[in-house]
Amino acid sequence: MKENPLFMSMLYDFYGEVLTDKQKDFFDLYYNQDLSLGEIAENANITRQGVRDVIVRATQTLREMEEKLTLVERYKAIQTGLLEIRDAAASIEAANNHHGGSASIRGYAQRIQELAGQIAEKT
Repeated sequence: MKENPLFMSMLYDFYGEVLTDKQKDFFDLYYNQDLSLGEIAENANITRQGVRDVIVRATQTLREMEEKLTLVERYKAIQTGLLEIRDAAASIEAANNHHGGSASIRGYAQRIQELAGQIAEKT
């Protein structure tokens, strides 16, 4: 049943506040703390099936939010784009250095890499 934990954690990070407290707790225990359905059920004094139902409903809610808002998809696209920008700026700097090395081009390429890195860290 367990879906991609990284993707599910991202959905939780972006949309977790729309879940009920119980859904948040069980989802966190299952995906982030890696507890089994049985362990969660034992701690919550409910059945394993009850835990599964709560997690399935939470997962469905998070997926519906992503379908409507696409925040995770856009986040991934931004991160990919920033990496490509940094790589392109590094290539420009390397080509510049190979062909005599203009200080201004080197400076611009380094600044682009720097800014892309700062934006990637903030998102």
